[in-house]
Amino acid sequence: MKIARLETFSDEFVGFVRVTADTGAIGWGQVSTYNADITCTIFHRQIAPWALGADALDIDGLVDAIVCREHKFPGSYLRRALAGLDTALWDLRGRIEDKPVVALLGGRPGKLRAYASSMKRDITPEDETARFCRLRDEKGFDAFKFRIGSECGGDVDEWPGRTEAIVRGVAGGLGDGVAKLVDANSGFSRERAIEVGRLLEGEGVEHFEEPCFYWDLEATKSVSDALTLDVAGGEQDCDLATWSRIIDMAAVDIVQPDIMYMGGLARTLRVGEMAARRGLACTPHSANLSLVTICTMHLLGAMANAGKYLELSIEGADYYPWQEGLFRGRPFTITEGHVTIPSGPGWGVEINPEWIERATYQSTSTDE
Repeated sequence: MKIARLETFSDEFVGFVRVTADTGAIGWGQVSTYNADITCTIFHRQIAPWALGADALDIDGLVDAIVCREHKFPGSYLRRALAGLDTALWDLRGRIEDKPVVALLGGRPGKLRAYASSMKRDITPEDETARFCRLRDEKGFDAFKFRIGSECGGDVDEWPGRTEAIVRGVAGGLGDGVAKLVDANSGFSRERAIEVGRLLEGEGVEHFEEPCFYWDLEATKSVSDALTLDVAGGEQDCDLATWSRIIDMAAVDIVQPDIMYMGGLARTLRVGEMAARRGLACTPHSANLSLVTICTMHLLGAMANAGKYLELSIEGADYYPWQEGLFRGRPFTITEGHVTIPSGPGWGVEINPEWIERATYQSTSTDE
């Protein structure tokens, strides 16, 4: 079965991919979010020409072949585009075999514990604590992640004193029996990160994400070595050699590859396998409610070293208006702090045709 047509449907934020085989079978995937219109142009220029005519079921082989063909472009955009092909092919295979992707990976549909992930830094400690308590009471969440420091801030807080205030406020407001996670988004020097880490440990926070500039692996490792809580990271990294280094040097305690940044599920599985060999848990990054969270559900349902949670964004239309209306139905229903892996064929979701009608369309096929 050969790949005969590749189509993209995009706006600035989201880009869906439809693959059609020469048998007429189809699959849906997604390039990485943000500047998705640019990524879709790269998809048709540098991904589709190598994919057309290739075996639609040899996902690993095709992904590797494209990386080799485009070796002059080792960076993020090519991987973000490659994710669209990879995820569409996994969906196609699932539809052909009438199985969810989680089953193709050796797992099975079921429930996943989710942590409520806040993306906001422009929120006061009081308001963040209040909405966490509402979500705990209304949705049953028992794990929450909030933001500290300032994104790539170099020890400059979002406003003076906010980190200390929100750590103490959220920890005190949620109390015992609730998992507390924080994300610094590369906000601190190693010295400041260790200082903040001591505060986190004292307040019962268990997960410290991206404490230092993510590219400074030595700084991150020094923070990991100095603290008893789990240091997590890796969401930005898409190079397998860098991932090997991260894992071999034990820079983090929890690895967080992003399926869409990595170039798809096949390459993310390799990161998970490398981590498993070193006894490290994998809690993938999935910071919005596009297809990345659906794909991550299927991955977590099959990984032997899956982390304790699925990251689930709690930001709605007021913060991420572009993520509204992407799918038919409600694929992200939360019950007692858990979500259910879709059990339908492939990813188990359907893209909203009304969204598709509004999107910018591009096509590459063997007929052109």
